[in-house]
Amino acid sequence: MAAPSRTAQFTRLHKILKKSYAPVTPDPSRIVLEHLLFASCLENAHFAVAEEAFAALVHTFFDLNEIRVSSVRELSEVMAGLPDPPAAANRVKRVLQSVFEATYSFDLEGLRKQNLGPAIERLEKTEGATKFSVAYVVQVALGGHSIPIDAGTLGALRVVELVSDEDVAAGVVPGLERAIPKQIGIEFGSLLHQLGADFVATPYAPSLHGLLQAIEPNAAGRLPSRRARRAEREEAAGAAAAAAEAVAHAEARPKKASPRPEAKDAAKPPAGEPPKEPVKESDHEKDPAKEPPKTAPRDSGVEAKKKPAAGKKKAEEGLPQPKPASPCEPVPGKKDLPAEAKEPPAVKKRVEPPPKKPVVRKKTEATKEGGGAEEGGRHESPAEGLAKRKPR
Repeated sequence: MAAPSRTAQFTRLHKILKKSYAPVTPDPSRIVLEHLLFASCLENAHFAVAEEAFAALVHTFFDLNEIRVSSVRELSEVMAGLPDPPAAANRVKRVLQSVFEATYSFDLEGLRKQNLGPAIERLEKTEGATKFSVAYVVQVALGGHSIPIDAGTLGALRVVELVSDEDVAAGVVPGLERAIPKQIGIEFGSLLHQLGADFVATPYAPSLHGLLQAIEPNAAGRLPSRRARRAEREEAAGAAAAAAEAVAHAEARPKKASPRPEAKDAAKPPAGEPPKEPVKESDHEKDPAKEPPKTAPRDSGVEAKKKPAAGKKKAEEGLPQPKPASPCEPVPGKKDLPAEAKEPPAVKKRVEPPPKKPVVRKKTEATKEGGGAEEGGRHESPAEGLAKRKPR
């Protein structure tokens, strides 16, 4: 037996959903931007819950600009009834911010006058607008044929094998717009969305399982179960624990000490200077025993400045003079001389003080008058001289 076509499958799905849910008609009085914001609240949520969240936004805040400048936390507190309030609040805030930055106003009514293609491109460029939001606005506000699909709807259609894993990853349902006529597109879209909202809100409800088995009798093995969910959580927890243990084991291993970079950098010359060649020791420094004997250097100082006598000059002229040392040859020092040529340490001589000169006393007036008779005799004492002085 041949497999049923996609059109027959979706037509049968429409009939089953119509028995379980009631179609929802959108509010025609809303503007394009309000439809986009309501779609941000409606994603993965029931219509009644989305209406309450959108009404809370409108009545809690003064205007759309106040919603734009509010934090995600404040917005999520207002929309607490949604399945994922932070995600919905983030979408609403980003949509308002993107629209305001593009037009410096909160108006998208110009999209109604444009063709459907440019209008869809403009909506897709809006930050925060998802595929579900764009499809909802195109269907409800712009009059196009596009059925909105969210994550809950894709999950339910995967259970009944109307989409594959690749389609779920891409977020599309192939052939859906061709199988469903445009005149029943809004009705079918609202019914299908309610199925997806139930799949998100109560995935383990028996009523939902019965509805899914009515759509696909062989879907019993793919229905969501608590045991499978628990097993998935345990597997995820085990994988996380194993990863943490591996990280802790890797950190516990002793690390090899890496060589210090300072030692390498110290050997390198500073930037801009050529590398210095290593100083090679001369042959005399390596083996002082093999060093040839050298004549003692001439004494320098005061003796070198004295001029030799004329006789010594003539005697020295006959002797052979030593060759002057070339500038390349090292000047021999006391350290380079062999042990035999080294001079013995000088013995410190005791320096005797010079002899004192005799004190020459001045001749007194009496000595001058008496003549030089006493010059050859003894000297007068200071007491005698004072006695001979005349009183004043």
